Amino acid sequence: MKIIGDKIVPFEEFFKISNIFEIKNTKPNSLLFFEYDEELLKYCYSQNLNFFVKINSIKEGLYANSLNSKYIVCKKDLAKKMQKIAENYMFDSKILAVIKSSDELEKIALDEIDGAIYKELI
Repeated sequence: MKIIGDKIVPFEEFFKISNIFEIKNTKPNSLLFFEYDEELLKYCYSQNLNFFVKINSIKEGLYANSLNSKYIVCKKDLAKKMQKIAENYMFDSKILAVIKSSDELEKIALDEIDGAIYKELI
């Protein structure tokens, strides 16, 4: 299980972006994070960038995986649905549920979701 944002578990630094122009202000080979945006998604895919995306629907999750998002971030209820789809279609992307505290980790693990990311980071 991947845990991003916990004080105990080290995690890869990432940069929040909201448009293509902000990418130039990041270090080369940086892990980028953004809210679902088709233009950003297509750009990151075409440039072979390392990125992950916060989604709000299954459709957005399907596109994110198809365009090589490292992680797909979503609310817990959607994460449970996306995880089932990801397993069925053998996604390369990992599903991360948004959590507020470490008290939620056990529930995420029991729901067999790939991982969790703390809300305060995103």
